[in-house]
Amino acid sequence: MRRVALLGATGSIGRQALEVLAAHPELELCALQSLSTPLDALSEEHGVAHAQVGGDPIELLERSEPDVVLNAVVGFAGVRATLWALEQGVTLALANKESLVAAGELALAAQSRGGGLLLPVDSEHSALHQCLAGCDAATVSGLVLTASGGPFRGRDRSQLTAVTPAEALAHPTWSMGPKITVDSATLANKGLELIEAHWLFGVPYASIEVVVHPSSLVHSLVRFRDGALLAHLGLPDMRVPISYALTYPERAATPVEPLDLVGLSLDFEAVDDDAFPLLGLARAAGERGGTAPCAYNAANEVAVHAFLEGRIGFLDVAEVVEETLARIDAAAARDLDDLVAADEEARRLAAKGLQPA
Repeated sequence: MRRVALLGATGSIGRQALEVLAAHPELELCALQSLSTPLDALSEEHGVAHAQVGGDPIELLERSEPDVVLNAVVGFAGVRATLWALEQGVTLALANKESLVAAGELALAAQSRGGGLLLPVDSEHSALHQCLAGCDAATVSGLVLTASGGPFRGRDRSQLTAVTPAEALAHPTWSMGPKITVDSATLANKGLELIEAHWLFGVPYASIEVVVHPSSLVHSLVRFRDGALLAHLGLPDMRVPISYALTYPERAATPVEPLDLVGLSLDFEAVDDDAFPLLGLARAAGERGGTAPCAYNAANEVAVHAFLEGRIGFLDVAEVVEETLARIDAAAARDLDDLVAADEEARRLAAKGLQPA
């Protein structure tokens, strides 16, 4: 029996994780947490004694004693749980990419001390984890992340000035929460994944590519020094990487339909950096290092929230992030307190830079 604590239980990943858990009796759900949604009905349905709404999840995790923490919290709020799991040597199934973006160095140091498994749940990073299994790092020449292009693929910058939150939330291939869906539309999500891939796999930023792949059937690829590429293909369904992380290394069955290869067409396009500058800003923040990625994430969270409320335009999101990055010192965080301070300062600067739409 493997005891699983599910953080972010009522979000998109959380709901699909509950499906996976229900299908596998060898997985016992021992704790539930949400940021604000009541959990009484869910706790009763799944027979979970430990549940918490809001607050610091550490006490919940210590009481429930999980073997696996599935961190599906959205945003910087997921950092504390990530660091706790890695420090304790508990297997971490990580869907909260912001943890590694904001706290990459601290997280890897905690994992080194704790010695536990870190299994990515993002479809792209799960794909890379699988393609890299058993590979000698010296044979890897680069990673390729694929992006769907979101709802505005093919539009130039001039065509993005008046897009609405409703249009940004109409993702063509994935069903996700509002924040990550807007991030997909701006390509900030791919920027976050770029930084996360750097920390997960120890590959330099210069060796991580991003290409647009509209059908979302190829989730990522690995380039090898002999010219070969390994790709991970499958239908865009998050139950696959969730199941992979929760049942690793067994790779349990899922109800997801197999991909029909007959008539399959795999098209790839270059990213339009002018129309979608947040990807380039993420790369620059990652290469700058220190707390620059933390500031990138914080400013983006503030700007996306303002966009969803109609207080700024779509293109203003990138401008807020760029201006915030220009104003920070990006000094390295020595501990979580330093990181929280850097996050708060970036949010203050981002809020100050908001302009009406």
